[in-house]
Amino acid sequence: MLIGLVLAAPFVMHAAGMIDWGVLRTLEYFAYDTRLKLTLPETVDERIVIVDVDERSLAAEGRWPWPRDRMARLVDMLFDEYEISVLGFDMVFAEQERHAAFQNLENMLRDEQQTTLADRVASLTPRSDARFASSLEGRPVALGYYFSGNPNTAGRLPEPYLPSVIAESLDIPAPEAGGYGANLPVLQEAARRGGFFDNPLSDDDGVFRRAPTLQSYQGGLYESLSLATVQLHLDEPLSIGENNEWLYVGEHRVPVDEDMAAFVPYRGDQGSFPYVSASEVLSGSVPDPAILRNAVVLVGTTAPGLYDLRNTPVQKVYPGVEIHANLISGILDSRFLNRPSYMRGAELVVGGTLAVALAVAFPLLGAIGGAVLGAAALLLVVAANLYLWVQHDLVAAVAPAVLMILLLFLFNVAYGFIVESQSRRALARRFGQYVPPELVEEMSNNPDQYSMKGDRREMSVLFSDVRGFSRLAENMDPEQLSMLMNELLTALTRVIHEQRGTIDKYMGDAVMAFWGAPLRDPEHAAGAVAAALRMVDAVDRVTVEFEARGWPEIRMGIGINSGPMNVGDMGSEFRMAYTVLGDAVNVGSRLEGLTRVYGVDIVVSESTAREAPEFVYRYLDRVRVKGRDAPLDIYEPMGQDADIAAEHRSELEHYDQCLALYRERRWREAEAGLQSLIESHGDRNLYRMYIDRVRHYVTDPPPAAWDGVFEFQSK
Repeated sequence: MLIGLVLAAPFVMHAAGMIDWGVLRTLEYFAYDTRLKLTLPETVDERIVIVDVDERSLAAEGRWPWPRDRMARLVDMLFDEYEISVLGFDMVFAEQERHAAFQNLENMLRDEQQTTLADRVASLTPRSDARFASSLEGRPVALGYYFSGNPNTAGRLPEPYLPSVIAESLDIPAPEAGGYGANLPVLQEAARRGGFFDNPLSDDDGVFRRAPTLQSYQGGLYESLSLATVQLHLDEPLSIGENNEWLYVGEHRVPVDEDMAAFVPYRGDQGSFPYVSASEVLSGSVPDPAILRNAVVLVGTTAPGLYDLRNTPVQKVYPGVEIHANLISGILDSRFLNRPSYMRGAELVVGGTLAVALAVAFPLLGAIGGAVLGAAALLLVVAANLYLWVQHDLVAAVAPAVLMILLLFLFNVAYGFIVESQSRRALARRFGQYVPPELVEEMSNNPDQYSMKGDRREMSVLFSDVRGFSRLAENMDPEQLSMLMNELLTALTRVIHEQRGTIDKYMGDAVMAFWGAPLRDPEHAAGAVAAALRMVDAVDRVTVEFEARGWPEIRMGIGINSGPMNVGDMGSEFRMAYTVLGDAVNVGSRLEGLTRVYGVDIVVSESTAREAPEFVYRYLDRVRVKGRDAPLDIYEPMGQDADIAAEHRSELEHYDQCLALYRERRWREAEAGLQSLIESHGDRNLYRMYIDRVRHYVTDPPPAAWDGVFEFQSK
């Protein structure tokens, strides 16, 4: 318990703000972004329209910046022609406009050190800033500007929301700026308001999740572009609520944090607001003029070369102007997420309580109980967090609690493994009844990797059965039958052990074995196929000895399948056995029975053949075995690829050609090919079976949807 509390302490300290754990901060960013994406409104707010200086506008009007008289015409068109409500510029006009010809002449004179003439040219340079300023005069326009950390300044700031004398007395914790880039005095004096559009509070991963509502410069407080635009639109003043936790624009309130910042209330991906190309406004060709009437309009840019694209939780490349649109929309709807000042204290109490409860409970519970408790704690924490988010717009940290629960659970699981290491060694020794001694020794070196507990993994299973065993049992003396079976099973078991297989059980004359447990074996299929081929050879050898004693000839059928299986100690309280279960096991049993049908010693499934490509296979059939709906291809392994003689390869190629004719319903040609195979390579039950089928299909063709599957109704 004490160790658990020590492990939980950093998470609680992070929640309390005593330490800043970078990995938890990063995970919390991810959790915030995930919750935000899951709960986006994903609707279009038509109250706010973005007039976009896009690539089409640059192609039509020329490169940026445009002449000021053109900007004046844009303003006139928006107010006079399209009757907008309010206009905000997400851009700054910090320099006087200079016509290129005069500028070039001035530069040339200065290069020739004709300073007096250069100054005279500069004084005569025509400017259209006054024309732009007159278009702003008397209209609800908010110009944008930016604050910076360096002391450089340009242009003129608008009047502060609160002058330094008042702001300093209120102790409002807004970010402090060192300098600014603002608009020309003639423009700012003509505009009714101004607002900053920079964001010094982007998170350390560069993502815009919050935006400052106020910034401080030389003691005065200045408002953001979104706040300035909304005030013009609503014709309502801005005020600060008690404890600096809320801002109010009339009756609309905005929750702010300790940096006077608000979470950006994103509506969705780019396009959550109507876009109108600036060139369409200038030419008077907006497709739907009604969309601009009485709208809040923001002039911004999405052209990549103008560098107003931001990284946001909803989209990696997102127009900066649409961030301001989201803030304005959120203010109009009073739709903001909130992280009030008391949330940190609440997280501390919850985290501390959870840490103590889990540190005490986990050691008292077993593995299953601990897993259930951990899952329940995780579910409770995540569900409560989502409830606060969705129902109350509250942002509560979730990553520290989730990681603390996982760490405490994993620690207790690991501790349990260490304490029970001796019992695991005993379990490894217990496998001796299933696997050879050398494998038991290998398991004892790493006992923590093996368990008798149930598991599901990719494995291969082998079933072998003596053909005609009932006849043998009836015709042999019981003592001789026992000797025969003991010698046969010993030879087969030796082969299985040499191929690192696990004996599951002996069932009279049958042997069941599997590969892939208790030791995981990526080559489980190859081991099973190699064992089957050697088992056939072993049967041939012992049969020679049996015949010398007057015992009957022994023939075996072997079926192999690979796939997902459940393996573990299974049974009852009276008897347990380490065995495998599952559909893949049942298929392996069915395949052993098919050896009689096709007259072969070994039948493997398509999954086994695929997992062991180093062997050469003879394709047998596409079948649907009893108890299984899905068809499967079955094969006969012939041996290692390097060991196959040229004669056998020729036979397999000839056989494959016959099968191709069979699948194409070219029955007569297939029959002729199969007859040729029998004449050149000897009679096989497999060839006779296909001849019978094609003769049947000649008189009774299969349906048009026939897929070549042969269905077995018996096991």
